[in-house]
This record gives sequence, structure tokens and C-alpha cells, in this order.
Amino acid sequence: MKNYLSLIKFSHTIFALPFALIGFFLAAVELNKGIPFHILGLVVLCMVFARSAAMAFNRYLDRDIDKANPRTINREIPAGVIQPKAALAFVILNSMLFIITTYFINDLCFYLSPVALLVVLGYSATKRFTYLCHFVLGLGLALAPIGAYIAVTGRFGLIPLIYSAVVLFWVSGFDIIYALQDEEFDASLGLQSIPVKLGKAKALHLSNLLHIICAILILTASYFLFENYAGMLYFHWIAAIIFIGLLIYQHQLVSPTDLSKVNLAFFTTNGIASIVFGSLVIFDLLV
Repeated sequence: MKNYLSLIKFSHTIFALPFALIGFFLAAVELNKGIPFHILGLVVLCMVFARSAAMAFNRYLDRDIDKANPRTINREIPAGVIQPKAALAFVILNSMLFIITTYFINDLCFYLSPVALLVVLGYSATKRFTYLCHFVLGLGLALAPIGAYIAVTGRFGLIPLIYSAVVLFWVSGFDIIYALQDEEFDASLGLQSIPVKLGKAKALHLSNLLHIICAILILTASYFLFENYAGMLYFHWIAAIIFIGLLIYQHQLVSPTDLSKVNLAFFTTNGIASIVFGSLVIFDLLV
């Protein structure tokens, strides 16, 4: 179990889960029929199954690349801890469990489940043919807030769609920062990414731009919530300020000539931003 949790980087669930919970509680508050805890459990299961399938498939598809990269050679498949066939079986199992779980939520979730799987699994192949792979990853995680909202309401909504756009630009931006570490290696194998396409300096400029758009979208969501709930959501503004502040902070940690703090910028800073933002917004919605 420990090896499989490491394979799928279970701790990275921290990025999208708070936004999924925002979508869920936003829908519950809108319907005003109490909190459907059984749906909450199913939403969390969907998050776990979809992300487990996506990460395991990424590791399976990239096993030869990871074996050649000194930074990733100790990952479970190239190190021989988990066999490729076992990883693929794990992908199939989690994909099936994801679709089955959506069946017990509502029809729209069930019908859209293959589309969601196509996005989250398809990301793994994209760096072989497009430098826009970071945006596909962002799109995969961006399904979390709108997916959780649909699970409760059975329909789309404007505010959760804005949150999905927030996740899209946020994740795409910090994934570009993370990809700076492998610019030379990816270029040597013909793999594509924004750093390979633009170089480190311009890639960081683009990441900055994406996070500026992300900040604007967060403030837009704050405005709509403030208007819809009679101006009572003060903690949401605090959450927005903290999140934007941490976006700015992570860009102070990395430069084209110093990548020593990429992991701090990628995981720690963004993890804290997600947890704090999600907690304060949900507190505002419920209290």
C-alpha cells in the first residue's frame, strides 16, 4: 500500500481536493436542503479513483523516460518496486471504480465520467506531441470544483465554473515552474514543454501571466459570492488575499538561474494556498 501511495503521489491530492469541496459546499448551500454526506463521500471517492488512475497511468507510460532521468530513476516502476503490468492493472481498476461511483451520484456525472477519464489519462501522452501539456494537466484538475457541484445539483453553475478556471490557470502556471527542472533532459529526448519551447526565462514570464489571470478570476469569484450572499462572505476576501500572496511568493523563490527551491514553490507553497483558501471559503459558506 505504501508503494502504491508513493506511485500516485497521494499527498498531491491536496491541490484539487479543497476546490472540489468548495464546489460541493457551494452547491449544498444553494440547494438549502442540508449537507448530503453520502454524496460528499462519493465525491471524495471519485477524486481518489480518478487521480489514482491518472498518476499511475502517467508513471506507467513514462517508465522508460523516468528510468533515463537521474531525477526520477528511483520512482517505483523504474526501480522495480512495482511491475509495469501491476501498475496498468491498478489504472484499469481505479478507472472502473471511478465510473461505477459516478453511477451512484447522478446521470450527468455518469455520462460525463468517460470524458473526465479521457482528460486525466490523456495528459500523460501530451508531452510527446505538444508543449501545451501543462494546460491539459490544469484542465484535468479543473474538473474537480465543477464536478463536485454537478454531483450535488445535477447541473452546471457559473461560480463553480469560475473556480474551475482558477484551478486551470493556477495548476498550469505552477506545472511550468516544476517543468523547469527537466528542460535540458526533455529537449534531449524530443519531449515538449513550455520551458523547452520558450526557455527558462520566458517560461517563467508565462507562468507569471497565468497566475495573474488566476488572481483576477479568484477576485471575480469573490465578487459574485459577495453579491449572491448579501455581502456576508468576508472570510472569502481574506482567503483570496492569502492565495494571491502565496502566488506572488512562489515566484520569488525561483529564477532562471536558481531552481533550488522549485519543490518549495511547487508543493509546499501551493499546498498551503489550497488548504487555507478552501478552509476559509467553506467556513464562510457554512457559517
